[in-house]
Amino acid sequence: MALDPRELRNTLGNFTTGVCLVTAFDGDRQPQALTVNSFSSVSLDPPLVLWSLQNNSEVFDVFATPPYYAINVLAAEQEALSVRYAQPGAHLLDAAHFTAGENGAPVISGALAHFECELAATHEGGDHTIIVGRVTRFAADTTREPLVFYRGGYRALVVS
Repeated sequence: MALDPRELRNTLGNFTTGVCLVTAFDGDRQPQALTVNSFSSVSLDPPLVLWSLQNNSEVFDVFATPPYYAINVLAAEQEALSVRYAQPGAHLLDAAHFTAGENGAPVISGALAHFECELAATHEGGDHTIIVGRVTRFAADTTREPLVFYRGGYRALVVS
């Protein structure tokens, strides 16, 4: 039985995710950003996290193998950043949106959390490449709420 890809995508959309910007420098040392919601923890010892990159992404070469990168968990008020860096051809990171992390990777200013990573491994994953990073530094702001994505749209997290 063949699965309908659109139905599968819609059904997967029932899982609420956070929204992140993965940031790295390209071969010309230009800062780049890509909106993703495929971030996940893998291991605490060693400290590993992963995210998935679409194989036909226009910025595949930038994000598939950088030695260092950052995963930035966006805060609720950073929806505009998510929208901006999700657009085709709009991945050049504005200097006003980041500072240099300890490993040199761009870290998004005001992010809810960030994880500076060293590339640990890549794995084939169908139409995506699974990128595993070793966390070398991290920080979080626990005073704000996250930007979340559910059923194809941004949502507000309601805390009871």
